[in-house]
Amino acid sequence: MRQMWIAVRATIILSVLTGLVYPLVVTGLAQVLFRERANGSMIRVNGRAVGSEWIGQRFTLAKYFHGRPSAAGSSGYDATASGGSNLGPTSQKLADRVKGDVERFRRENAATGVLPADSVTASASGLDPHITPENAEAQVRRVAESRGLSLAAVRRVVAENTRGRELGVLGEARVNVLQLNLALDAMAPTETRP
Repeated sequence: MRQMWIAVRATIILSVLTGLVYPLVVTGLAQVLFRERANGSMIRVNGRAVGSEWIGQRFTLAKYFHGRPSAAGSSGYDATASGGSNLGPTSQKLADRVKGDVERFRRENAATGVLPADSVTASASGLDPHITPENAEAQVRRVAESRGLSLAAVRRVVAENTRGRELGVLGEARVNVLQLNLALDAMAPTETRP
C-alpha cells in the first residue's frame, strides 16, 4: 500500500510540474522574449491582421503573385488540415495534379521551358508561405501587366522582398508571397507604367 501512495504522489507532482508549471513558464517567457512570434507572427495592415508570416494563403487574381500549390484540406491552404497529400511518385492522382498545375502555370504566366519546381509542387505542410526567386521571376510579367507597372519596378519589389539563407548557410533564398503582394499594393501610383 505504501508503494501505491508514493506512485500516486509522484504522478500528481509530475503532472502538476509538466502539465501546468512548465507550460506556464515557457508561455510566459515566450510572451516576454518573443511576443510577436509567440502570437503567430501576424502581418497587419492599418491595424488589421491580414495573415501570418508563416502560413501561406491562396492568391488567384492576376495582379498578385501566387504561392505554391497546397494539399492542405480539400481546397488547399487550410491551416486546420496542414499536411501533404502523401501521394507517392508512382501515384496517377499526383501525376494528374502536377500536369494540371503545369498547364495552369504556363497558361497564366505565358511560361515556356523548365518551370521552377515550387511552382507546381506542394510543400510538406501545404502551408508554405514562400516561393523561390525563380518562381517569382516567372510570374513578374503577368503581375506587371495586370497592375500597369514596369517589369523593372516589379522586379525591384521582388528583390526587396527576397530573403537569403539563414545565417548564410541554412535553407534557400525565398520570397514571402503575402509580404510581396502587400508591398505591391503599397506602391505609389507614380511608379506605374505610362
